[in-house]
Amino acid sequence: MLNMADGLARLGALAAHPVVATLARAFADAGFDLAVVGGPVRDALLGRPTNDLDFTTDALPDDILRIVKPIATAHWDIGRAFGTIGARVQGEQVEITTYRADSYDGVTRKPTVEFGDTIDGDLARRDFTVNAMALQVPAVKLVDPTGGVEDLVARILRTPADPAVSFGDDPLRMLRAARFSAQLGFDIEEGTRAAIERLRATLKIVSPERIQSELVRLMQTDDPVRGIRVLVDTGLIEEFLPEVSALRLEVDEHHHHKDVYEHSLTVLTQAIELEHTRNPGAEPDVALRIAALLHDIGKPRTRKLEDGGVVTFHHHDIVGARMARKRMQSLRFDGDTTDAVATLIELHLRFFGYAEGAWTDAAVRRYVRDAGDLLERLHILTRADVTTRNKRKASRLASAYDDIESRIAALREQEELDSIRPEVDGNRIQEVLGIKPGREVGEAYRFLLDLRLDEGVLGADAAEQRLREWWAARS
Repeated sequence: MLNMADGLARLGALAAHPVVATLARAFADAGFDLAVVGGPVRDALLGRPTNDLDFTTDALPDDILRIVKPIATAHWDIGRAFGTIGARVQGEQVEITTYRADSYDGVTRKPTVEFGDTIDGDLARRDFTVNAMALQVPAVKLVDPTGGVEDLVARILRTPADPAVSFGDDPLRMLRAARFSAQLGFDIEEGTRAAIERLRATLKIVSPERIQSELVRLMQTDDPVRGIRVLVDTGLIEEFLPEVSALRLEVDEHHHHKDVYEHSLTVLTQAIELEHTRNPGAEPDVALRIAALLHDIGKPRTRKLEDGGVVTFHHHDIVGARMARKRMQSLRFDGDTTDAVATLIELHLRFFGYAEGAWTDAAVRRYVRDAGDLLERLHILTRADVTTRNKRKASRLASAYDDIESRIAALREQEELDSIRPEVDGNRIQEVLGIKPGREVGEAYRFLLDLRLDEGVLGADAAEQRLREWWAARS
């Protein structure tokens, strides 16, 4: 429950923030209004940490630049066409924007920028009422023309204007509703939610890059599952990530199997918990979280009813990795993130062979080599993938994974497991065999790598002897 007395005290503290106070004095001395706007005001009222500082003012961009130059160590005007000036003041990055009254063409999502005359008009054009509040400084006056405080108390998300108009202006706001629901733990007001269901197809006019950026922000929250449920239940996810809603496999009365959608959400939740346990204080691992959400997306495509009513999903790991790579590329994710997600999905079943029977040291080495620098993430994903309610089975799998991690640690002490390579390099292969660069050198290298994985460290002399024997037998 929001305590207004405490909230108002926190607003006073926000106004006294050194950066806020410095800018407030500078704008007041120049004869202009200034207000902290949006997220910082909302978070101060809620008692949440305040991060980026955003301001709005009646000053035009040229005036903003003139005011901030003497008090900023750096400034930039990349957003000048939209009325936004950025600056670094006392070590913090801030953005200051002239009151706006944007309108959109509803086709390209490109705004026609019009500077507004009042702060109330500026706030009315924002995405949700809880983000449409401002703190005027230095007067320390809360401006809330759309009922943001009441919605904070009720813990709901509602658009300041008719949701059809708000989402028509910028359909990305529908995706932001899911993100704020997860970030704040708020419900979406009934009319706003209905508008998302009705207007979801308009998300098609939003660029993949903007959708990707908002999806990343959702996955960085402490409880992305809440937001994902909003996306699936409203159908919005069909417009950019339909593989997730496809996980809701129909369970027929004769061929029962686990609800893959709910299982995937549980895996995501458990992966986040393990993230915090194993890497306390680390930044949210977006690639790991996306891999946890998508790790079983190959199941609908590989689902097969076998004789006796058994449901199988053979090779869903390989199929799912390909599907994930294609979807990540369509959303313009960078190559490293895409590779990480696809590789984790492809490898997520590998461990279960270990649980069924002891691996040789060679198999453990191959597991480490194939995972590469994703090994810690693979540990987390594999452990999180155990969602059985059978306590005995869960305990057995956990014990097996404890064992494989112990064996990896022991082997690391014996050899450089993280950088497994043959003990004879390409140049030496050519010298020993008397051959020139070409396909045969690659074949010899692969033979030596398999030898290294299967038998561990042999020493260069022994490896060269085995290479000669292999070459002679091959010849």
